[in-house]
Amino acid sequence: MSTIKRIAIFGSTGSIGTQALEVIAANPDKFSAEILTAHSNEVLLIKQALKFNPNCVIIGDERKYQIVKSALSNTMIKVFAGEKALEEVAAMDCYDMMLAAIVGFAGLKPTIKAIENGKPVALANKETLVVAGDIVMRMALEKRVPIIPVDSEHSAIFQCLIGEGRNRVEKVILTASGGPFLGKKPNFLVNVKREHALKHPNWSMGAKVSIDSATLMNKGLEMIEAKWLFNLKPDQIDVVIHPQSIIHSMVQFEDGSIKAQMGLPDMKLPIQYAMAFPQRIQNSLPRYDFKKSSVLNFEEPDIKTFRNLALAIHAMNKGGNLPCIMNAANEIAVYAFLKNRINFLDMTALVEKTLESIPFIEQPTLEEYFDTDGEARNFAASLIEL
Repeated sequence: MSTIKRIAIFGSTGSIGTQALEVIAANPDKFSAEILTAHSNEVLLIKQALKFNPNCVIIGDERKYQIVKSALSNTMIKVFAGEKALEEVAAMDCYDMMLAAIVGFAGLKPTIKAIENGKPVALANKETLVVAGDIVMRMALEKRVPIIPVDSEHSAIFQCLIGEGRNRVEKVILTASGGPFLGKKPNFLVNVKREHALKHPNWSMGAKVSIDSATLMNKGLEMIEAKWLFNLKPDQIDVVIHPQSIIHSMVQFEDGSIKAQMGLPDMKLPIQYAMAFPQRIQNSLPRYDFKKSSVLNFEEPDIKTFRNLALAIHAMNKGGNLPCIMNAANEIAVYAFLKNRINFLDMTALVEKTLESIPFIEQPTLEEYFDTDGEARNFAASLIEL
């Protein structure tokens, strides 16, 4: 029996997906890329497929199917296209673990299919739990499917909790770098442009996550994700600004003891940890050197200036479909900002207006989550001037 773990990378051309393929390339005796998917980047998908020779690839944009099909015609790689294909392939038995790295709400349906199929999920798509965490985690529990977080903060908490199953958690502390605008006030932020917001000081991330980090929405989404992943109450989740991004998050236990997971900011480490779990495997990534370190700082987040975090805390506390509404509005807002259609501070206003306008449902069904998402997107888009 082969000991090579077959990885299905849903979102292989994004920041997480490309780094996961670097981990696979460095460990060919441990991992193979069985499935690769991309939304519209057919050039990179083709390049990845020719290098890693997966069982199948999916291009979300059906108009690009023939391009991918032709480019891979001399291989045995199966080529599929369209959103429905993502779900159908996620339901296949040809892989051992899904790396859920599709950005945004689009990652929810394939992840649910993988769980229904009994496949372990390395979760890099936080929106899956933000939108429908109650249903997804219940399903994972029923199917006895492990959900192993890839986000550096949730990976840190996961690692801190190993061996602590019988010990009560007092709270978890998510660290945030503060993004590129740490310490700035609204009179500065009103003039922020796309290229400024994309320049994260510590992490190499995709455009959507970089903007979310700049607005602190990313930390709000992570608080909601942590609530579901670790079965926490909202008042057990704190956020602290830590500009150096060396401590990735902490867990405080009922005796007051705090465990922290540390390391240099490199997403390949939590990706590798999730894919290899429960083993840790050797790598050649740079190490943190305490002898060369200067200081580690911590401070309160400024939620008066970065109100997205306050909105997310409100959505987490109220629950129901509110996080789903917030996520949908935020995806529209970030897209509009990246297209230079709205300014930096408009994103928060758009999310807030949408939260106030879409009907609240206390205990939504999965279908109601999908309806809420569509309704919130349409409303948010209507607020943007053409």
